[in-house]
Amino acid sequence: MLNLNEIMSLARPIAWGAGDILMKYYQEPQDLEIMFKGGEEGNVTSADLAANDFILSQLKQSFGTDNFAYLSEETEDNIDRLEHEWVWIIDPMDGTSDFIRRTNEFAVHIGLTYRQRPVLGLVATPAQDRLFQGMLGNGAYIETRDGLQQRIQVSNKVDLNQMVVVASRSHRNYQLESILQQLPKAAEIAVGSIGGKFAAIASGNADVYISVSGKSAPKDWDYCAPEIILTEAGGQLTHSDLSLLSYNNLELRQWGTIVASNGHCHHEICQISQDAIAPIKK
Repeated sequence: MLNLNEIMSLARPIAWGAGDILMKYYQEPQDLEIMFKGGEEGNVTSADLAANDFILSQLKQSFGTDNFAYLSEETEDNIDRLEHEWVWIIDPMDGTSDFIRRTNEFAVHIGLTYRQRPVLGLVATPAQDRLFQGMLGNGAYIETRDGLQQRIQVSNKVDLNQMVVVASRSHRNYQLESILQQLPKAAEIAVGSIGGKFAAIASGNADVYISVSGKSAPKDWDYCAPEIILTEAGGQLTHSDLSLLSYNNLELRQWGTIVASNGHCHHEICQISQDAIAPIKK
């Protein structure tokens, strides 16, 4: 196993730097080009591409291509990555639609997997000037621009009726609505990027997130970095059948019903999710 502490110390400035690039475009929207990728893929902007180029060039400069492969939303997939145990999985901007709508809710995701499971993750939220980070066996932290780090932890709520569900404003379908109707909860809040949603749970500001794939599904780069931050903060992320997510497969989409939580009622939430959509599947 490589030294994750050393890897994190090299990767942190890259996450901050990518966030700075996004903010430059955010503050000067006249420079922003928006292109439609087609189908279910949505839009890509010149900000996504600039951050992507920066992250990949910096990571490759620091870590090379012998031991590490690279998978990014904005770069053509090279399936040579399947031969590697160590794979960086990157979303230079999660929440592009939020960036375009200027909601402040977008994030940079930089995750590292070892044998198809995340071991290190960085989620930068540039509009808030925050960097969330998690490393296997080392806990999860929030870092401010001055380098100060504070450990974060999921809430200690154990009653579903007291839990706050964090949901998407846009990626919703009939199955998800059905689950949310049947899930006991105290409130439902909307947060833009998946990284932002997971950071909210990891920080104890929300407790549950559920995704149900429809015509499309979230991909590796949506979940990889956020997952290790969530789990190191004490939370859980699984499919509704309690199986773990696997990364760096030929299929990049994470199909099915996926549940993230503070971990205290995870089995119960998964069961409610399965029961809620069982009649729909028939």
